[in-house]
Amino acid sequence: MQLTGFHHLTAMTAHIRENRRFYTEVLGLRLAKRTVNQDDVRAYHLYYTDGAGSPGTDITFFDWDIPPERRGTRSIVRTMFRVAGAEALSWWQRRLADAGLAVGEVMDWAGRPTLPFEDPEGQRLALVDDGGQGPDPVIWGRSPVPPEYQLRGLGPVVLSVPDPGPTAAVLIQVLGMRRVRDLPSPEDGRHVLHVFAFGEGGPAAELHVLAQPDLPAAQAGAGGVHHVAFRTPNEREYQAWLRRLNQLGVRNSGPVDRFWFRSLYFREPGGILFEIATDGPGFAIDEPPESWARSWRFRPSWSRGGRRSRPN
Repeated sequence: MQLTGFHHLTAMTAHIRENRRFYTEVLGLRLAKRTVNQDDVRAYHLYYTDGAGSPGTDITFFDWDIPPERRGTRSIVRTMFRVAGAEALSWWQRRLADAGLAVGEVMDWAGRPTLPFEDPEGQRLALVDDGGQGPDPVIWGRSPVPPEYQLRGLGPVVLSVPDPGPTAAVLIQVLGMRRVRDLPSPEDGRHVLHVFAFGEGGPAAELHVLAQPDLPAAQAGAGGVHHVAFRTPNEREYQAWLRRLNQLGVRNSGPVDRFWFRSLYFREPGGILFEIATDGPGFAIDEPPESWARSWRFRPSWSRGGRRSRPN
């Protein structure tokens, strides 16, 4: 029983139309599903993926009318996407700068060339040269991004916690990850970055944990991340994970049916929300891919009331 990689990452936006424009028209992802938050049907939930809605390529957004995130520890602080090669990083640096975004210089992050940038709401993102490692995406034929530069899926996800010890214990003893190296934070050199791998490892299956005891706790808001989800391949292993969490005394949500996949939720000791999600049945269970998110119009799915003003 082993987690095989990232399934998806869910973040928060207060500007859903601008969010859609950026992730589809600038990053070139496919809007595979436009639905509502199952736990708060007054809010939209958008799923951006590769051309086939493959697990491991998803970044999703809850649409809440909330103030910007207050940055700090006890939070997910950067989401990386994989690209193929130095030429792709250069191409993206020009594209993002031309779009007027906050984009940095290519830097070494844990041994890989990485380009940090932010989306229009300050969502901290990065592109990492994966050296051809990790699963290949399904090219999205209607993307404005040429096939050779399209995003290849999620790369390392970076957490910040004040004390990495309890978090490391859960990652290793509960989730079966491996601690592969520790190094100074590539951003400031003061803090320590702990690198954990799961599954086959590599850029598509690494969780990076920053130890930042001197920072205040983050306050959730637009431009921040809600949770990160890890892949499990099938129902049998999903049930095994449920038994494992219960046997180890890890408080969890119990089985949750998200229709396109099955989920389990729990918080690691630093307070960050984790999810274990099945690969299937997938986004094609209810409609063929050619029908996904066909309309760009945003109309409320509820009959009265407004958007939820605060995240759960």
